[in-house]
Amino acid sequence: MQIDFHHGVTYVVARLAGFEHQDAQVIAYSAQYVDDATNAGIIRFNNGTEFNHVSSAHKFLDYRNFRELAHHQVWMPFHFLPGNGGLPADQSPIGSFIDKLICRPNSYIAQDMVAACISNSLFSTHPTHPQSHSLHRLGITMHVYADTWAHQGFAGISHPVNEAKILVDAQGKIDQKSTERVKRYFNKNFVNRFAHFFISEVFPLGHGAVLSNPDRPYLKWGYTNGLNQRIMRDNPTDFLEAADQMCRWMQRYRIGDPAACCPGLPQADKQLIAKLLQTTTKRSSRSRHKIWLRAIAEGQFSFGKTQVTYKAKGKGSWKHQALGTEAVVDTGDEIFPFQATFLDSHWKRFHDALEEHRTYVVHKLLPKYGIRMGSQIEQPSIH
Repeated sequence: MQIDFHHGVTYVVARLAGFEHQDAQVIAYSAQYVDDATNAGIIRFNNGTEFNHVSSAHKFLDYRNFRELAHHQVWMPFHFLPGNGGLPADQSPIGSFIDKLICRPNSYIAQDMVAACISNSLFSTHPTHPQSHSLHRLGITMHVYADTWAHQGFAGISHPVNEAKILVDAQGKIDQKSTERVKRYFNKNFVNRFAHFFISEVFPLGHGAVLSNPDRPYLKWGYTNGLNQRIMRDNPTDFLEAADQMCRWMQRYRIGDPAACCPGLPQADKQLIAKLLQTTTKRSSRSRHKIWLRAIAEGQFSFGKTQVTYKAKGKGSWKHQALGTEAVVDTGDEIFPFQATFLDSHWKRFHDALEEHRTYVVHKLLPKYGIRMGSQIEQPSIH
């Protein structure tokens, strides 16, 4: 999914789940910033203190470095949550280990992840205190949870299962336009020595072989994967289900009960979301995002008129507010002026939540399902 869903739709869903504007802003910003937090390392201040932060996404140029791109500390915890074949923790899918790693929509693993986020927030004495990062973690969790619908069928490691041999349209006919677009894209962005390879052989990580098809809300499409299985996808239906389930979990978060029975999206708002998902067909995710923000500003949803903004880097961004920098990329040599407000900044709290989420997923959640990060999943012989 892209910024139109991770920020725009997440904000709408948070409001419909009962969050007020300010909290919904934090949740939606955090959900989108998972895709924009591309810098990592030590932040050094002029008073001698340091802050170590992690990244949850890769810059585009990293796509040329497949070894780095396949780093499981980024892709599995934040973008391609393993699905265990859609089975609970005490069962394993029939087949090989890769079947445990393939992302599945609304899997037991995904539901356990959100439930843990809610339970963790209950241990915070003041969940809305400025120093709390509970809402930031909820936004991060909503990003990963939503992506289980968009990224279903793909795995966050380099593996033949991610290969796509044939792209088709909604009628199952070969999509010549998409095929040509893929060729143009990769011929433009990759060095010439890759030109004679089939795209998915060059980039068998995640859904790179089908580019942004899984992330565009309006698209109905299909492909043949590396296991020679024909897959048909209905993104509008999948994305609407994701939004409704996200609403239910955020309602559970608000009442502090991960097992509560909650209604989900109000019917009229759900119909409007469905319509916007289907009819907002601009290829540019930024253009689609503007349409969602305009709908919010015009008061098309039941929570009324609201102005919502998002800026990942530069003046006005969370990072700018925390560190005073407008730079998009860190060199690692910067010395930032320390201000006491840094400790309460959204940027720091986001990164605190990011580390907490990753630690939980990698060291507690996935091992519960027999998935341990390390040599077992990095062996090239896995099939």
